[in-house]
Amino acid sequence: MYKFLIRPILFLFDPEKVHHFIFTIVKLLNSIPFIPSLIRSLYVIEDKRLEKEVFGLKFKNPVGLAAGFDKDAKMFNELSNFGFGFIEIGTLTPKPQEGNPKKRLFRLIEDSAIINRMGFNNGGVLDAVERLKKNKGVLIGGNIGKNKATPNKEAVEDYKICFEALFNYVDYFVVNVSSPNTPDLRALQDKNPLTNLLNDLQIENQKLSLRAQSRSQKPILLKIAPDLTNEQLLDIIDIVVETKIDGVIATNTTIVRDGLASGNKKETGGLSGKPLTNRSTEVIRFLAEKSNKAFPIIGVGGIHTVKDALEKLEAGADLIQLYTGFIYEGPKLIKDINKTLLKR
Repeated sequence: MYKFLIRPILFLFDPEKVHHFIFTIVKLLNSIPFIPSLIRSLYVIEDKRLEKEVFGLKFKNPVGLAAGFDKDAKMFNELSNFGFGFIEIGTLTPKPQEGNPKKRLFRLIEDSAIINRMGFNNGGVLDAVERLKKNKGVLIGGNIGKNKATPNKEAVEDYKICFEALFNYVDYFVVNVSSPNTPDLRALQDKNPLTNLLNDLQIENQKLSLRAQSRSQKPILLKIAPDLTNEQLLDIIDIVVETKIDGVIATNTTIVRDGLASGNKKETGGLSGKPLTNRSTEVIRFLAEKSNKAFPIIGVGGIHTVKDALEKLEAGADLIQLYTGFIYEGPKLIKDINKTLLKR
């Protein structure tokens, strides 16, 4: 019903306005008695065989929602009713920021893709924390970044502020240095600055776990761009091993525009969706093989079918995330992936 009735109507309107409209509607529906239970009955599959333990956390199933959809942690409880095993919120920054000027979100319908140049628009980390205090048992990842006005030489302080604010409210952290929509952010993926950043966050991790009188530190993952060369990916492997972070999310959006058919393909920003399917899988396979599977990988990028999901898992991903595929295919895709995994 979604693909043939609801989506065609939604796609008639501006994508960013539709996004906010959907949030309002889903919030409203979930406030009506019995509706959350009905939604869960349609989409949620509860089965011990789907559970996966990765970097010390138990996931109800391996299909998560990628960062960017629920930036400000406004709807993670409601979104979990569609069957996601985990929800990643953010990217959050220390201070609120408007992001880039509108229009900044574009559908490429012929390519089953999206271009965004949102620019870390969010209400600030402390605003999100207030909503995370109302978490009803959803496994949450916290994706963190720096404010646009913060120079790269001071970026570590922004990441530390977000890390400390979210420490008691998220289950794992994601360090985002790979968005193409914040000026010079991707320069932080270079070996020296990235190593320093991750080492500083590990120190912060240890301090905060001791302060909380907890023996367990929070898992830290690195989200990388699909546009890295093989040499740069080998550097990423070295950095993960050296800094002892817990894993990698592969991949973020791409700045490459090869083979697109849509008329608005030249819009600047990060491209997501089907054009990213093969490249993100290649990056997952490269990291898994070259590291001898030394660390967990969350696979994301161009998952629009069950086949796409299985290819990511077979390439070496331990978990997967949806974003553009969720928008184009609807929540049935989550259920279909989990049903297929139960048959294997």
